[in-house]
Amino acid sequence: MKNHKIILFGSFFMLLFISFVFILKKGYSEISILNSIEKKEVFYNHESLERPIDIPIDKKHLLGKFNPAEDSTFIEVDLKYANRKGLYLRKKTYDAFIKMHEAALKDGIKLTIISATRNFNSQKYLWERKLIGEKLVEEKNLAKTISNPVERAKIILKFSSMPGTSRHHWGTDIDLNKDKNDYFLTEKGGKTYKWLKENASFYGFCQTYTPKDSSRPSGYEEEKWHWSYIPLAKSFLAQYIDKVNYDDLKGFKGWETAKEIKVIENYVLAINNSCK
Repeated sequence: MKNHKIILFGSFFMLLFISFVFILKKGYSEISILNSIEKKEVFYNHESLERPIDIPIDKKHLLGKFNPAEDSTFIEVDLKYANRKGLYLRKKTYDAFIKMHEAALKDGIKLTIISATRNFNSQKYLWERKLIGEKLVEEKNLAKTISNPVERAKIILKFSSMPGTSRHHWGTDIDLNKDKNDYFLTEKGGKTYKWLKENASFYGFCQTYTPKDSSRPSGYEEEKWHWSYIPLAKSFLAQYIDKVNYDDLKGFKGWETAKEIKVIENYVLAINNSCK
Protein backbone atom coordinates (compact mmCIF):
# COMPACT_ATOMS: atom_id res chain seq x y z
CA MET A 1 0.00 0.00 0.00
CA LYS A 2 2.82 2.35 0.92
CA ASN A 3 4.60 1.67 -2.37
CA HIS A 4 1.35 2.31 -4.25
CA LYS A 5 1.00 5.78 -2.64
CA ILE A 6 4.61 6.61 -3.41
CA ILE A 7 4.04 5.68 -7.05
CA LEU A 8 0.85 7.80 -7.19
CA PHE A 9 2.60 10.84 -5.65
CA GLY A 10 5.57 10.36 -7.98
CA SER A 11 3.31 10.22 -11.01
CA PHE A 12 1.42 13.30 -9.82
CA PHE A 13 4.61 15.35 -9.43
CA MET A 14 5.91 14.09 -12.77
CA LEU A 15 2.72 15.28 -14.49
CA LEU A 16 3.05 18.66 -12.76
CA PHE A 17 6.65 18.96 -13.93
CA ILE A 18 5.78 18.02 -17.53
CA SER A 19 2.88 20.52 -17.50
CA PHE A 20 5.18 23.24 -16.19
CA VAL A 21 7.78 22.57 -18.89
CA PHE A 22 5.05 22.59 -21.58
CA ILE A 23 3.66 25.92 -20.38
CA LEU A 24 7.16 27.39 -20.17
CA LYS A 25 8.00 26.29 -23.70
CA LYS A 26 4.72 27.64 -25.02
CA GLY A 27 5.42 30.98 -23.35
CA TYR A 28 8.89 31.22 -24.91
CA SER A 29 7.45 30.22 -28.27
CA GLU A 30 4.83 32.95 -28.11
CA ILE A 31 7.44 35.52 -27.05
CA SER A 32 9.63 34.42 -29.96
CA ILE A 33 6.74 34.79 -32.40
CA LEU A 34 5.89 38.23 -31.01
CA ASN A 35 9.52 39.30 -31.29
CA SER A 36 9.61 38.08 -34.88
CA ILE A 37 6.43 39.99 -35.73
CA GLU A 38 7.79 43.11 -33.99
CA LYS A 39 11.03 42.94 -35.99
CA LYS A 40 9.09 42.64 -39.25
CA GLU A 41 6.93 45.62 -38.29
CA VAL A 42 10.02 47.68 -37.50
CA PHE A 43 11.56 46.70 -40.84
CA TYR A 44 8.48 47.59 -42.85
CA ASN A 45 7.94 50.82 -40.91
CA HIS A 46 11.41 51.83 -42.07
CA GLU A 47 10.27 51.65 -45.71
CA SER A 48 12.52 49.01 -47.22
CA LEU A 49 14.14 49.65 -50.58
CA GLU A 50 11.69 47.23 -52.17
CA ARG A 51 8.63 49.35 -51.41
CA PRO A 52 8.51 52.40 -53.72
CA ILE A 53 5.95 55.09 -52.97
CA ASP A 54 4.22 56.20 -56.16
CA ILE A 55 3.65 59.94 -55.87
CA PRO A 56 2.97 61.88 -59.10
CA ILE A 57 5.46 64.69 -59.60
CA ASP A 58 5.29 67.41 -62.25
CA LYS A 59 8.10 68.43 -64.57
CA LYS A 60 9.01 71.62 -62.71
CA HIS A 61 9.71 69.60 -59.54
CA LEU A 62 11.69 67.00 -61.48
CA LEU A 63 13.82 69.81 -62.92
CA GLY A 64 14.12 71.67 -59.63
CA LYS A 65 12.32 74.75 -60.92
CA PHE A 66 10.57 75.62 -57.67
CA ASN A 67 11.31 76.97 -54.20
CA PRO A 68 11.20 74.24 -51.51
CA ALA A 69 10.72 76.87 -48.80
CA GLU A 70 7.34 77.69 -50.37
CA ASP A 71 6.27 74.10 -51.04
CA SER A 72 4.00 72.40 -48.50
CA THR A 73 5.40 68.94 -49.28
CA PHE A 74 8.83 70.07 -48.04
CA ILE A 75 10.00 70.81 -44.51
CA GLU A 76 13.03 72.65 -43.16
CA VAL A 77 15.60 70.40 -41.51
CA ASP A 78 16.06 71.13 -37.81
CA LEU A 79 19.57 72.21 -36.80
CA LYS A 80 19.67 69.11 -34.62
CA TYR A 81 20.18 67.15 -37.85
CA ALA A 82 21.99 69.65 -40.09
CA ASN A 83 25.09 71.79 -40.21
CA ARG A 84 23.20 74.98 -41.07
CA LYS A 85 19.76 76.52 -41.47
CA GLY A 86 17.84 76.63 -44.72
CA LEU A 87 18.02 72.98 -45.72
CA TYR A 88 14.80 71.36 -46.93
CA LEU A 89 13.59 67.82 -47.62
CA ARG A 90 10.39 66.13 -48.59
CA LYS A 91 8.52 65.22 -45.43
CA LYS A 92 8.70 61.46 -46.03
CA THR A 93 12.45 61.67 -46.61
CA TYR A 94 12.88 63.74 -43.47
CA ASP A 95 10.83 61.35 -41.31
CA ALA A 96 12.88 58.39 -42.54
CA PHE A 97 16.13 60.25 -41.89
CA ILE A 98 15.13 61.09 -38.32
CA LYS A 99 14.54 57.38 -37.60
CA MET A 100 17.92 56.54 -39.11
CA HIS A 101 19.61 59.37 -37.20
CA GLU A 102 18.23 58.16 -33.86
CA ALA A 103 19.24 54.56 -34.56
CA ALA A 104 22.76 55.65 -35.49
CA LEU A 105 23.09 57.70 -32.30
CA LYS A 106 22.35 54.58 -30.25
CA ASP A 107 25.37 52.99 -31.93
CA GLY A 108 27.58 56.01 -31.28
CA ILE A 109 27.31 57.38 -34.83
CA LYS A 110 26.23 60.96 -35.57
CA LEU A 111 24.75 61.66 -38.99
CA THR A 112 24.65 65.31 -40.05
CA ILE A 113 23.00 66.57 -43.24
CA ILE A 114 25.31 69.00 -45.02
CA SER A 115 23.26 69.31 -48.21
CA ALA A 116 19.65 68.46 -49.00
CA THR A 117 17.27 69.85 -51.62
CA ARG A 118 18.97 72.07 -54.19
CA ASN A 119 16.70 73.65 -56.77
CA PHE A 120 17.60 74.54 -60.36
CA ASN A 121 18.96 77.97 -59.47
CA SER A 122 21.14 76.62 -56.65
CA GLN A 123 22.58 73.97 -58.95
CA LYS A 124 23.04 76.56 -61.69
CA TYR A 125 25.12 78.71 -59.33
CA LEU A 126 27.37 75.77 -58.41
CA TRP A 127 27.73 74.63 -62.03
CA GLU A 128 28.44 78.01 -63.63
CA ARG A 129 31.05 79.01 -61.06
CA LYS A 130 33.06 75.95 -62.08
CA LEU A 131 32.37 76.44 -65.77
CA ILE A 132 33.58 80.03 -65.92
CA GLY A 133 36.51 79.51 -63.56
CA GLU A 134 35.25 81.28 -60.45
CA LYS A 135 35.67 78.00 -58.55
CA LEU A 136 38.64 75.74 -59.21
CA VAL A 137 38.04 72.14 -60.26
CA GLU A 138 40.87 69.69 -59.55
CA GLU A 139 42.89 72.81 -58.66
CA LYS A 140 42.41 74.20 -62.19
CA ASN A 141 40.60 77.16 -63.69
CA LEU A 142 38.70 75.23 -66.36
CA ALA A 143 37.80 78.37 -68.31
CA LYS A 144 41.53 78.94 -68.92
CA THR A 145 42.81 75.38 -69.17
CA ILE A 146 40.03 73.52 -71.05
CA SER A 147 38.78 75.28 -74.18
CA ASN A 148 36.53 72.46 -75.45
CA PRO A 149 33.11 72.98 -73.78
CA VAL A 150 32.24 69.27 -73.85
CA GLU A 151 35.50 68.25 -72.18
CA ARG A 152 35.11 71.03 -69.64
CA ALA A 153 31.60 69.83 -68.81
CA LYS A 154 32.79 66.22 -68.44
CA ILE A 155 35.35 67.26 -65.83
CA ILE A 156 32.72 69.14 -63.83
CA LEU A 157 30.41 66.14 -64.15
CA LYS A 158 32.76 63.96 -62.15
CA PHE A 159 31.16 65.27 -58.98
CA SER A 160 28.61 67.95 -59.96
CA SER A 161 25.31 67.61 -61.79
CA MET A 162 24.05 69.89 -64.52
CA PRO A 163 21.04 71.97 -63.41
CA GLY A 164 17.85 70.07 -64.17
CA THR A 165 19.53 66.67 -63.81
CA SER A 166 20.36 66.50 -60.10
CA ARG A 167 18.62 64.08 -57.75
CA HIS A 168 18.97 66.82 -55.14
CA HIS A 169 16.10 68.60 -56.93
CA TRP A 170 13.67 65.95 -55.71
CA GLY A 171 13.96 66.34 -51.94
CA THR A 172 14.98 62.69 -51.66
CA ASP A 173 18.77 62.96 -51.55
CA ILE A 174 21.11 64.02 -48.78
CA ASP A 175 24.84 64.54 -48.35
CA LEU A 176 26.10 63.38 -44.96
CA ASN A 177 28.92 64.60 -42.69
CA LYS A 178 31.61 65.49 -45.30
CA ASP A 179 31.54 65.68 -49.09
CA LYS A 180 35.02 64.18 -49.40
CA ASN A 181 35.70 60.47 -49.91
CA ASP A 182 38.93 60.79 -47.92
CA TYR A 183 36.97 61.63 -44.77
CA PHE A 184 35.30 58.23 -44.90
CA LEU A 185 38.71 56.57 -44.86
CA THR A 186 39.53 58.08 -41.45
CA GLU A 187 38.73 56.16 -38.27
CA LYS A 188 35.66 58.27 -37.49
CA GLY A 189 34.46 58.52 -41.07
CA GLY A 190 35.11 54.84 -41.66
CA LYS A 191 32.88 53.85 -38.74
CA THR A 192 30.13 56.11 -40.07
CA TYR A 193 30.36 54.68 -43.57
CA LYS A 194 30.40 51.10 -42.26
CA TRP A 195 27.26 51.81 -40.23
CA LEU A 196 25.51 53.32 -43.24
CA LYS A 197 26.38 50.39 -45.49
CA GLU A 198 25.06 47.93 -42.91
CA ASN A 199 21.97 49.84 -41.76
CA ALA A 200 20.83 52.60 -44.14
CA SER A 201 18.75 50.28 -46.31
CA PHE A 202 16.48 49.46 -43.35
CA TYR A 203 15.43 53.10 -43.36
CA GLY A 204 15.03 53.33 -47.14
CA PHE A 205 18.40 54.93 -47.97
CA CYS A 206 20.90 53.80 -50.58
CA GLN A 207 24.34 55.05 -51.66
CA THR A 208 23.54 56.26 -55.16
CA TYR A 209 27.06 56.60 -56.53
CA THR A 210 29.28 53.64 -55.70
CA PRO A 211 32.69 53.07 -57.37
CA LYS A 212 32.41 52.76 -61.14
CA ASP A 213 32.81 49.22 -62.46
CA SER A 214 31.31 46.91 -65.10
CA SER A 215 27.85 47.30 -63.56
CA ARG A 216 28.15 51.12 -63.45
CA PRO A 217 30.68 52.08 -66.14
CA SER A 218 29.55 55.70 -66.58
CA GLY A 219 28.25 58.54 -64.46
CA TYR A 220 29.55 60.43 -61.46
CA GLU A 221 32.52 59.29 -59.44
CA GLU A 222 31.98 57.52 -56.13
CA GLU A 223 30.31 59.63 -53.45
CA LYS A 224 30.35 57.95 -50.06
CA TRP A 225 28.42 60.88 -48.61
CA HIS A 226 25.46 60.86 -51.04
CA TRP A 227 22.42 58.83 -49.88
CA SER A 228 19.03 58.68 -51.54
CA TYR A 229 15.62 57.86 -50.07
CA ILE A 230 14.69 55.18 -52.58
CA PRO A 231 10.98 54.62 -51.82
CA LEU A 232 10.37 58.09 -53.31
CA ALA A 233 13.39 58.48 -55.60
CA LYS A 234 12.71 55.25 -57.50
CA SER A 235 9.32 56.57 -58.59
CA PHE A 236 10.70 60.05 -59.35
CA LEU A 237 13.45 58.61 -61.54
CA ALA A 238 10.89 56.67 -63.59
CA GLN A 239 8.81 59.82 -64.02
CA TYR A 240 11.90 61.85 -64.95
CA ILE A 241 12.71 59.47 -67.80
CA ASP A 242 9.11 59.60 -68.96
CA LYS A 243 8.63 63.38 -68.84
CA VAL A 244 11.97 65.19 -69.26
CA ASN A 245 13.84 65.82 -72.54
CA TYR A 246 17.01 67.71 -73.37
CA ASP A 247 15.22 70.92 -74.37
CA ASP A 248 13.88 71.12 -70.80
CA LEU A 249 17.44 71.65 -69.54
CA LYS A 250 17.81 75.11 -71.07
CA GLY A 251 18.62 77.97 -68.76
CA PHE A 252 22.27 77.66 -67.75
CA LYS A 253 25.65 78.18 -69.35
CA GLY A 254 26.85 75.07 -71.15
CA TRP A 255 23.46 73.39 -71.39
CA GLU A 256 24.08 72.73 -75.10
CA THR A 257 26.63 70.07 -74.19
CA ALA A 258 24.06 67.97 -72.34
CA LYS A 259 22.72 66.22 -75.42
CA GLU A 260 26.16 65.49 -76.88
CA ILE A 261 27.33 64.01 -73.58
CA LYS A 262 23.99 62.18 -73.18
CA VAL A 263 23.70 63.40 -69.62
CA ILE A 264 20.35 61.73 -68.99
CA GLU A 265 21.49 58.30 -70.18
CA ASN A 266 25.07 58.47 -68.90
CA TYR A 267 24.56 60.30 -65.60
CA VAL A 268 20.94 60.48 -64.42
CA LEU A 269 20.46 56.77 -65.11
CA ALA A 270 23.97 55.68 -64.13
CA ILE A 271 23.37 54.84 -60.49
CA ASN A 272 24.10 51.98 -58.13
CA ASN A 273 22.00 48.99 -59.28
CA SER A 274 20.83 48.46 -55.70
CA CYS A 275 19.15 51.86 -55.82
CA LYS A 276 17.12 51.18 -58.96
